[in-house]
Amino acid sequence: MKTLKHSRQRDSIMNCLMNRHDHPTADAIYTSIRREFPNISLGTVYRNLNLLADRGEIRRLSCGSGPERFDADTHPHYHFVCGVCGAVYDLPMETDPLIDARAQDCCGGRIDSHTTYFYGTCGDCLKKEEESD
Repeated sequence: MKTLKHSRQRDSIMNCLMNRHDHPTADAIYTSIRREFPNISLGTVYRNLNLLADRGEIRRLSCGSGPERFDADTHPHYHFVCGVCGAVYDLPMETDPLIDARAQDCCGGRIDSHTTYFYGTCGDCLKKEEESD
């Protein structure tokens, strides 16, 4: 992999992601980074996020409708997506290593990895729903 020229802005984007666990959008990262780099453009944030994702240093999450989100945790893990508020968070559960083998048995090709999202309503939204009833 080609070595990248050092960039303080890219380092700041990476640090921002590593210190957040809410799987922020590029816009949310841009808002956070602007405190340190007031002249940074949204385009620069997008370019650096895409570069980091393409290099495998972060994950790009496409959870259905809505903007892409980003995750600094590149280890295999599952995500929950709330269909009401749009929150995306990690599920604290073990991944199933047999899923790739089972899928490979069915596909006639080679499975290298998989991504799993669980969709539903988060606890906070359920609580609000119950309070409004």
